[in-house]
Amino acid sequence: RRRSVSVETSIGLAISDDRGRTFARYGNGPILTASLKEPFLVGDPFVKCFSGQYHMWYIFGTQWRTDGTANIPERIYKIGHSISNDGVTWQKGTGQQIIDDKIGIDECQALPTVIRIDGKFHMFFCYRYISDFRRNKEFSYRIGHAYSTDLITWSRDDSSFNLDISEEGWDSQMLCYPHVFECQNSFYLLYNGNYFGKYGFGLARLETK
Repeated sequence: RRRSVSVETSIGLAISDDRGRTFARYGNGPILTASLKEPFLVGDPFVKCFSGQYHMWYIFGTQWRTDGTANIPERIYKIGHSISNDGVTWQKGTGQQIIDDKIGIDECQALPTVIRIDGKFHMFFCYRYISDFRRNKEFSYRIGHAYSTDLITWSRDDSSFNLDISEEGWDSQMLCYPHVFECQNSFYLLYNGNYFGKYGFGLARLETK
């Protein structure tokens, strides 16, 4: 008899009082967790403060599907958004998907990261097919891109971001788990390669006009 599958991943909070040297957990429970419209797998948070308000982008699970070939249950998850005035109390998840699908409704989206460049907000994230993504490079993770002017409505524009898998080597199968940041007036993207980074990670410099 098959067991039902359940994942109770939530988002917690830890605070540092010594400029990041040590952290202490804030409370005994999560600050964002499963709800009626976001039933499981609430995680992968990215938090940034814009104009005095905290914004969190995260993923939430929507359903499980079983791969007919390997008979393995796989999760479908999308990117959500929450806001806070203090970084502790967050708006409850609404189950609203904010990034359009590119490869169908079963597309899985993960690890959003956001930066402002020349007055426009840019989000980088990774996405994949629901099944056969661990070994089949055609179904594996790629990095997507979306932009916004208000942090609420996002337009997907993967074509403007031309980083793709290499012909061979550590990133020839998969690109995943991006993180965008600014350093010395340049913008960079860290990302993992094949098998979720087992064989290495890379650094790309973003070209801006």
